[in-house]
Amino acid sequence: TLNYDIMARFRRRTCIILLLFILFICSIMMALKTLRPDRAGFGDPFGLGLLPELQQRTAVLENKPNSLDRIQGDPVTHVSNFHSSAINAMKASMPPVNKLEEELSSPNYNFHVFYYSWFGNPQFDGKYIHWNHPLLPHWDPKIANNYPKGRHNPPEDIAANFYPELGSYSSKDPSVIEAHMKQMRSASIGVIALSWYPPGMADENGEPTDDLVPVILDFAYKYNLKVTFHIEPYKDRDDRSMYNNVKYIIDKYGGHPAFYRFKTSTGRFLPMFYVYDSYVTIPEIWANLLTVSGSQTIRNTPYDGLFIALLVEERHKHDIHRSGFDGMYTYFATNGFSYGSSHHNWASLKAFCDSNNLMFIPSVGPGYIDTSIRPWNNHNTRNRVNGKYYETAFSAALLVRPEIISITSFNEWHEGTQIEKAVPKRTGQIVYLDYKPHKSNVYLELTQKWSEKYRKEKEQWLM
Repeated sequence: TLNYDIMARFRRRTCIILLLFILFICSIMMALKTLRPDRAGFGDPFGLGLLPELQQRTAVLENKPNSLDRIQGDPVTHVSNFHSSAINAMKASMPPVNKLEEELSSPNYNFHVFYYSWFGNPQFDGKYIHWNHPLLPHWDPKIANNYPKGRHNPPEDIAANFYPELGSYSSKDPSVIEAHMKQMRSASIGVIALSWYPPGMADENGEPTDDLVPVILDFAYKYNLKVTFHIEPYKDRDDRSMYNNVKYIIDKYGGHPAFYRFKTSTGRFLPMFYVYDSYVTIPEIWANLLTVSGSQTIRNTPYDGLFIALLVEERHKHDIHRSGFDGMYTYFATNGFSYGSSHHNWASLKAFCDSNNLMFIPSVGPGYIDTSIRPWNNHNTRNRVNGKYYETAFSAALLVRPEIISITSFNEWHEGTQIEKAVPKRTGQIVYLDYKPHKSNVYLELTQKWSEKYRKEKEQWLM
């Protein structure tokens, strides 16, 4: 009997200990589970990212635009019903693959960056384009004689004071376009202001690039970016040709889900067009296009939009108002170079715009140096000061509470205003500038920092 009691007590004690141990293990597991991020559920198919065929199917379907139906509603959130149905059907049939939205900063559609697709190399274009830009002579022959002439000789000698991490790339290279989109998204940029010439036209050192627009739109859509158009001063640009070209852009690209539209105070969703060197054309010609009573008016037609003029001199603000433009931007990343690009003038320009129902879009940049193509232009160089110059520009822009901030530029390498990744490089007698002591992505990180700061401050403005 004694032995039986001892064994019974031993079994009871063992069961209690075992039960306590099981409870302890369960509590540990529950605690660990609460520490896991929401997206990492027990069924998280992380391995699917290694399946290239599945990724390719996803990318093709997500990039396919609906060209039959123009977007209505908020340009940030709305896509066509057809596209949404296709994506939803695909997502219902397979686990999620693409985690771009989780890995990258959310896009800020009030941050616009000027983007150039005019670069070429032998692999994709049969020759170098723009990287071999000629050295431009000074207009005074006496000064010009003191400086070198000729062209640059890529890939070691390129027409830039910095050297791209991607090398002397082609703007046609899909991997380059995608890398650019990813960099923009990492910087929390939302809108690409694409440098644009009409079909068959180009700048004097480049070749036509309109054929690239559909590819850029597709990649932009993949990264949830929008594309607006920065219309360059092409030959014979006037009210008639502008009407035809705006019509062309909207008819051909306006139905793409990456096509940018701005929500106005009246609730309309309108395309936006930056017009570079707008001051070259007299206000009377612009008024034909941009005022309701103009002979070539685009107002209250299917091709109406927001037209943003370039302000360089102070007097341009009155011309812009008379012309019928909807706003102004300053473009140049050289504080003090022009009235418009001087930070201390932004408050008065914003006040003028507010009193005349115009939009003021200041342009910020990381610095300026164009001596690779204008060797005589040292006096306009603006040192980056390890990012401080860029942050000073952002700080000045936020002070005037703009609806939109534009960034000069993503990749205007000739003028050294790029925020694209650059790397140290030394070749022969050429030593390129770089972003040291920081990493190659420092200006993308600074842009992301100020994008978040802008978001937070804008919430306070609205309150």
